[in-house]
Amino acid sequence: METFKTAFYWLSYAYYLYVFGYASLFKVFQKKSMMDSMMSLGFNKTWTILIGLGELTGVILIVAGLIKPQFRNMGILLLIPFSVGAFTAHMAHQEYQHYYNSLIVCILTVVMLALDNNFKIQL
Repeated sequence: METFKTAFYWLSYAYYLYVFGYASLFKVFQKKSMMDSMMSLGFNKTWTILIGLGELTGVILIVAGLIKPQFRNMGILLLIPFSVGAFTAHMAHQEYQHYYNSLIVCILTVVMLALDNNFKIQL
């Protein structure tokens, strides 16, 4: 069971990096399709780039987490508002083609933090 948890964690980690990696770079480098999509959601060019930079910061922290695990958790925590925001925006605008990635990333955020031995929440 421990092997399954470890494998699931690292597969989730890779998927998380994939989704946020391309989304952040498309925003920062202003790919036309991403800019048009963000414009349809009500975000102008400045906000789109700022969102992309925030996501890119989270991605960099997650990659740095390969060396220092606490950076991985900081990156995941930084990306929570972006994943929830994307889920909410895509649902509100009925963009179901983007709905699944944002839903999966929201779920994986909680799962990855729960499976990480370096992350604890005490109540």
